[in-house]
Amino acid sequence: MLKKILKSYDYSIVIVYILLCLFGLVMIYSASMVVAVQRYNFESNYFYVKQVKSLILSFIAFFITAFLPYKMYKSNKFLGLMMLVSIIGLAGIFVFGHVSNNAQSWFRLGTSSIQPSEFVKLSVIIYLSAVYAKKQSYIDQFNKGVIPPLLFLIFVCFLIAIQPDLGTASIIFAIGLTIILCSGMKLKTMMKLFGLGLLVVLILSPVIFLKKDQIFSETRIGRFTGFMDPFGTKAGEGFQLYNSYLALGTGGIKGLGLGQSVQKLGYLPEPHTDFIMAIIAEELGIFGVAFVLLGLSYLVLRGIYIGVKCRDPFGSLLSIGISSMVGIQAFINLGGVSGIIPITGVPLPLISYGGSSLLLLSASLGVLVNVSMFVKYEEKYKKKQEHTTMQKTSINHRGFKVH
Repeated sequence: MLKKILKSYDYSIVIVYILLCLFGLVMIYSASMVVAVQRYNFESNYFYVKQVKSLILSFIAFFITAFLPYKMYKSNKFLGLMMLVSIIGLAGIFVFGHVSNNAQSWFRLGTSSIQPSEFVKLSVIIYLSAVYAKKQSYIDQFNKGVIPPLLFLIFVCFLIAIQPDLGTASIIFAIGLTIILCSGMKLKTMMKLFGLGLLVVLILSPVIFLKKDQIFSETRIGRFTGFMDPFGTKAGEGFQLYNSYLALGTGGIKGLGLGQSVQKLGYLPEPHTDFIMAIIAEELGIFGVAFVLLGLSYLVLRGIYIGVKCRDPFGSLLSIGISSMVGIQAFINLGGVSGIIPITGVPLPLISYGGSSLLLLSASLGVLVNVSMFVKYEEKYKKKQEHTTMQKTSINHRGFKVH
């Protein structure tokens, strides 16, 4: 049985995942050496060593979730416990969390930090996938089939947004909407949902206007100012994006060479986290950028393909949710680095420094591999049945002719 299971694994995802993680590890070491010494007065390999430890835990999480049957996640007991832990974790941030980069989003554990909102991404994917899979028979009944899971999604996003972490809240909300759009609802139901969203926006407009000074702080407004005119505000709000442009433009086709970045020498803030793609472009040129883009694109497209092929509604929505998480997060990060959208502080999946993000993505991709395994196993079983049926039909047909 174990041999059959191992044969059914999607090793292409495993290989791409490992290659991206190892590539990210190399680039984290290159991008963080100077920052560790100049800014934090640490050893030059400080962030590299911490990422290695996170990577070991992430590999373990990946292979555990790849081995465990994904269908166990849709049990009511598991879903209830997962929701409870997610809400407690997000609420506990406001009491026991510490502030970093103007957001109270982390629990401090010794020298390490855990960001619960990262793990809530997978919780939301599993919860929405399980609930909408169970509601297939009445999914177009608005009050019964649509609203209850949506309220949980909105509540979770609200708790994350007031930390404040609008970037992560936006990602989770976008992932949730993707699962809802792929859940099998009719267009009429989706239009009702869209109308409800507009109504909520209209109701909240006066509150947003009254609290505009708190919601639209100088830091947030500065991100839009820097986004709109990075060259005119290069000494202020546009400093990050301006230096990101310099790194992207300097790399060219071949790049300056691994470890030879100039922008990481104190010019580009957060070169090993949010702006690691700029360092990749500067040091490895278009080839390094293409490697990352092709790898992430493969994971996203493969996840969507698995979701389409999976006959189980829960597995299908789970695959689509995980692949959309990787795609949305990658788009927001790359959009900020390239100036397509304002900077949000979102890490690049599997590449940027960050233990919580890497652990969450690893566990999620492990689940995707497990769904893929079941899809392959079912396809092989179906082909075997069809072959057996054809053989029996052929034998019966020959027997009838002889008679």
